[in-house]
Amino acid sequence: MRLCANCAGVVFVDKMADLARSYSHRKYALSIIDLAYSLTLILIFLGSGFSLSLESWVNNFGLVNYLRSALFLLVALLLYYLLSLPLNFYSSFILEHRFNLTKQRVSAWWMDQLKSAGLAYIILLILVLSFYWILGNFSRWWLAASVFWIFFSVVLAKLTPVLIIPLFFKYKKIDDEILRQKIFDLAAKMRIKLLDVFQIDFSKKTLKANAAFTGMGKTKRVLLADTLKDKYTHDEIEVILAHEFAHYRLGHMLKLVIVNSLVILATFYLIFRTSSYVLGIFNLDYLTRLASLPLIFLYFIFFGMITQPLEAFISRCFERQADSLALKVTANKTAFISLMEKLAAQNLADRSPHPVIKFFFFTHPPIDERIELAKDK
Repeated sequence: MRLCANCAGVVFVDKMADLARSYSHRKYALSIIDLAYSLTLILIFLGSGFSLSLESWVNNFGLVNYLRSALFLLVALLLYYLLSLPLNFYSSFILEHRFNLTKQRVSAWWMDQLKSAGLAYIILLILVLSFYWILGNFSRWWLAASVFWIFFSVVLAKLTPVLIIPLFFKYKKIDDEILRQKIFDLAAKMRIKLLDVFQIDFSKKTLKANAAFTGMGKTKRVLLADTLKDKYTHDEIEVILAHEFAHYRLGHMLKLVIVNSLVILATFYLIFRTSSYVLGIFNLDYLTRLASLPLIFLYFIFFGMITQPLEAFISRCFERQADSLALKVTANKTAFISLMEKLAAQNLADRSPHPVIKFFFFTHPPIDERIELAKDK
């Protein structure tokens, strides 16, 4: 009796496809639930009068303005985090373990949560303090606030490789000199200057694979997840980095900064034009009040919902352009296709999502589309 090897392969592929669809559909559902839940919490926070009560409680301490803002933000974020904890724990820990995408222990998860919460608080505090200072000192505060927030986001992007990533991952220069030289040769070919090539211990948090070209100016560096470096060929790694370098060569980073800047500017202008009407709905009188702060977050979430499909569409266009240039530079569509197949299996990617799902959620073209693009080259 002979076994059908091809049939077994088909069955395995089908099972992986079903597993990926199941995982992806849960992630989509959780994203929608999380968004709806966040909006509901903020509306309750504002509509119930709790925001006004919290402002009154903070004022009782007789603190100077910036400390009042810091305390208000701390309590508000702490409450939001605690109320969101069950959903957060399920989506980022239980679900990932259920689909065997991580081996992270719950203690390590909690440590990451504490780091993330602390980092988020510091970043938001800087933005909130700047917002209230600008609100009280500029007539065209919406423009000044936009400029500062945009500037801060650029600075943050520059500092991410040296300050933020090391909080969550340990990384070191890769010890594979052949691969390192291959990456530097590729960078030279695409006229990109690198600080160096680093390997990060991705596997302690997730079994998914990834690579990145991050930083600005002198902080530009390649980051290879150990889950990718140890399982992919040099040619496949070259292709994925050619894609990342292509974003830089095609000016996508600057274009995305412009797109995000326009979104920030539009959101602040919308607040400027409509907040006087919206404040009354929640029994608030002035935007300068601390109790009005959740309303600012509400605007950004709501406007983000509206612009998300457009931003996702622009991102997919950029990704296709980067794929095309990577294929042209490496002239190795075989490696590109094998890379996509491996990533789809390892990351449980939805290879061919419903058009509506793609429209709202996908910042990259689906795997099957990317493979078809390579085959046509």
